[in-house]
Amino acid sequence: MPEYDLQDPTDLDIMRGQFNMYTADEWQDYIDEAELRGMGYKNINILKTAQRKAGIAKYLSPKVINWILSLVEQLDTEEEE
Repeated sequence: MPEYDLQDPTDLDIMRGQFNMYTADEWQDYIDEAELRGMGYKNINILKTAQRKAGIAKYLSPKVINWILSLVEQLDTEEEE
């Protein structure tokens, strides 16, 4: 996953755009996968927050969006292996 500068408006727009591409159903798939892998309470809860806010990234802080996207990247990477 690329490193995003949380102070750069362009990077923030890119992160929000990536977040908004996922639907609530896709977030549910990530939640199920995280539960299967035992990724921890906090990580699963933040994915559930992402599901509730699917398509409306403007209500999430840049730090939270970055955390969520890093979890998605981690789940996708481990799935491919």
